[in-house]
Amino acid sequence: MSETENSISNNETFIRKQKFINMKKEGFSFPNNFKRNTTSKKIHQKYNKKDTNKLKELKINVSIAGRMIQRRIMGKASFFTLQDMEGQIQIYVKEKEISSENYKNNFKKWDIGDILAVIGTLFKTKTGELSIYCSNIKILNKSLKSLPDKFHGLSNQETRYRKRYLDLISNNQLYNVFKNRSKIIMAIRSFMKEHDFLEVETPMLQNIPGGANARPFITYHNEINTKMYLRIAPELYLKKLIIGGFERIFELNRNFRNEGISSRHNPEFTMMEAYIAYSDYEDMMKFTENLVKSITKLVFKDTKIKYHNYYFDFNKPFYKITMKNAILKFNPQITLSDLENLDKIKKIAKLIGIKIEKTWEIGKIENEIFEKTVEKKLIQPTFITQYPVEVSPLARRNNINANVTDRFELFIAGYEIGNGFSELNDVEDQKIRFLNQIKKEKQENNKDIFYDQDYIEALKYGLPPTSGLGIGIDRLIMILTNQISIRDVILFPTLRRSSK
Repeated sequence: MSETENSISNNETFIRKQKFINMKKEGFSFPNNFKRNTTSKKIHQKYNKKDTNKLKELKINVSIAGRMIQRRIMGKASFFTLQDMEGQIQIYVKEKEISSENYKNNFKKWDIGDILAVIGTLFKTKTGELSIYCSNIKILNKSLKSLPDKFHGLSNQETRYRKRYLDLISNNQLYNVFKNRSKIIMAIRSFMKEHDFLEVETPMLQNIPGGANARPFITYHNEINTKMYLRIAPELYLKKLIIGGFERIFELNRNFRNEGISSRHNPEFTMMEAYIAYSDYEDMMKFTENLVKSITKLVFKDTKIKYHNYYFDFNKPFYKITMKNAILKFNPQITLSDLENLDKIKKIAKLIGIKIEKTWEIGKIENEIFEKTVEKKLIQPTFITQYPVEVSPLARRNNINANVTDRFELFIAGYEIGNGFSELNDVEDQKIRFLNQIKKEKQENNKDIFYDQDYIEALKYGLPPTSGLGIGIDRLIMILTNQISIRDVILFPTLRRSSK
């Protein structure tokens, strides 16, 4: 904002504050007793098709409230647009109808952004616009600052995130995105309920962060004098519930990872994890397909979705390919023997810019090559299967090839959307993998090293054959609502502290 613009803005704020001071002197006390009987959307839905004569005959009285966002004063009469949570409607205000004193001393002094209550009768203007002929109007609260330009909205992207409330006022399309977000989450819960899942809640504050490989947020519990962690995943607690006898459970809630901020990542994000006893990862892949298809049908009334230049039809079977075959498909210069020889795969990794740690084995390097060269090319819904054991510490080994696991990840538009596998229920194998993980973390000089003895103890009582699924809700919503960044589907994304 230029110095001139800033000066104008400050001057307008000063004028508005003076008006507000005068209002309070005259007895304004933030009225809270106005009751509306309808909304702009309901009015349009019910009466838009009625002609002028029919509206005159019906004499429909309405009480409505919202924010004044546009105004045209024409002497002794005015039109203004009132915006509520569901849309907008035009209001016609005439001096002789609401009294000369109310019109001149109140209405004409009010500002764009003020929150008003209107009582009146429906009619149509000469141009056929459904409007309210105002018979009574009062102010419910004053806006002390001017709103963004209604036609251009907030132009600065960071300001849009920091002042989401202003962005929502001036950007109806954004409001619809978050309305759809709510519908998608409700659709997920509805689907889970229909399939006999029980929604549960597990701790967000944990003594040991587990269930994923990520850096945790650290806090401290004063009463018990203990360091604690915001959870990075609910997985281990949910599997304890399967051991305890639950057979179909899910949790849809927040996870926290003390890592990067980008168009794909927010440190605080929403995830759904689900577990089904007596099932495997193949069952869970089918379940995931049906879940995504059901959401799009329920929310958008179609299984076909457009995301930027891509078109997806979630009614079609999702493509499946192993990690190795995906690497070979998108990297024709690489051969199968390259991926199965440690020296060869290291050379390939270095050529494509991967920095190799001394503890990395073939499976870890293969995963890094996949992430670097393949992930972003997986546009149509695709399940990648047979992840190496080294990068899947909680997944069951494959019966045919013990170097890979019965695991899948779902990719759409180059984004990882979901991760699932047949759960590792061999307590000895799990213990060995945990210990190997700790050994490697020590070699890599990681400060925070955790061994979840409590989970190992729980496994000793027997985890049934189980499949699990984790879905990144924010990323899924980003694709389904055609948004370019994860921040565009999170109401208040994490931002660096403002310098102002």
